[in-house]
Amino acid sequence: MTLAKRGGNPFSGAWPVCRKEFTHISRDRATLFFALLLPVMQLMLFGFAIDTNIRQIPTIVLDEARTQESRRLLEMFANSDAFKLDSIARSDREMQNAIVSGKAKAGIKIPVDFSRRLQDGQQATILVLIDGSDSTVTNYAVNVSSGIMLQESLRRLTGGNVTLPLEVRHAVLFNPSTRSANFFVPGMIAIVLQAMIIMLVAFSIVREREKGTLEQLALTPVKPLGLMVGKMTPYGLLGFLELCTILILMRFVFQVPIHGSLLLLLLLSLPFLLTILGIGLLVSTKAKTQTEAFQLAMGSLLPSVFLSGYMFLIDNMPLVFQWISHLMPATYYIAILRGVVLRGAGFGDLWVNAAVLTVMGTGAILLAARQFVRSGAQ
Repeated sequence: MTLAKRGGNPFSGAWPVCRKEFTHISRDRATLFFALLLPVMQLMLFGFAIDTNIRQIPTIVLDEARTQESRRLLEMFANSDAFKLDSIARSDREMQNAIVSGKAKAGIKIPVDFSRRLQDGQQATILVLIDGSDSTVTNYAVNVSSGIMLQESLRRLTGGNVTLPLEVRHAVLFNPSTRSANFFVPGMIAIVLQAMIIMLVAFSIVREREKGTLEQLALTPVKPLGLMVGKMTPYGLLGFLELCTILILMRFVFQVPIHGSLLLLLLLSLPFLLTILGIGLLVSTKAKTQTEAFQLAMGSLLPSVFLSGYMFLIDNMPLVFQWISHLMPATYYIAILRGVVLRGAGFGDLWVNAAVLTVMGTGAILLAARQFVRSGAQ
């Protein structure tokens, strides 16, 4: 007989059960952290860090004229707050190499006859090179540079002239058609690999902990570091296979050409795989259940999406968030991917990113092994 038929209160016992759950939640620090602190931390993090406005584009300058007129024009670019004129090139090759290596996002070349043509009443032209691997930067740089030249032309325009005295020619490098797929797909590789591998590695150890088989491994002669390496190796091979599959899809389905060396890209991918395998092991040593492992993995994924340069420029973030972005493995791997795939960068341009990832990965694995020993495989 139901409570309704007995005439009882259908909500009888609700308060004791509710009190029991409140007690359980108050004692479960992981639940409190993910329910209260993590959303607030993410809101503060993303709210202050994300800025869709483009400012201070790293720009290299090749001023062959070196006259008062050319310096005035460069001052207008600098004062626009769109371009950060932080380096000087001595040749076309040096300017091109700076953009290929990623040290500059744009280049301004003022030809040697710039001032002479202005004085003779002829149209003077400058060249603006733009890194087309970032479509947002490309469109903004084109619009701002065109506006600056138009403003200066109107200032110099005399009543008898019908032709603007100044002209800007844009050369969009690496992605002339400004396809968004060329920008997003290479970066997406880092995000997909990180999400997949961290979860697989973390779940594998947490699953054994839940089944009780991890304690049996702890009693065997297997060393903690050997256990960590043995656990992550199959998932590392799986991640490498996944990387090759994604690269094939990127090339033939999304039509994103690989301008650099494919062999170099695969080689420089190994440090990133090592790093995210180590992070997966670290997550597994902290999580007690698969639910906690999933929450920790997702907690590490979201900052990588927003702060690694995948969607928003790191240079536009406040300084403290730029420091945080440099602690994320995805930041360095996205730089490698876009450098090789879009700009055709070589090992000399990208070895620092690979070295940082190698240090991160080695440290994460050693820390995970130490944490495994301290936790006693519990």
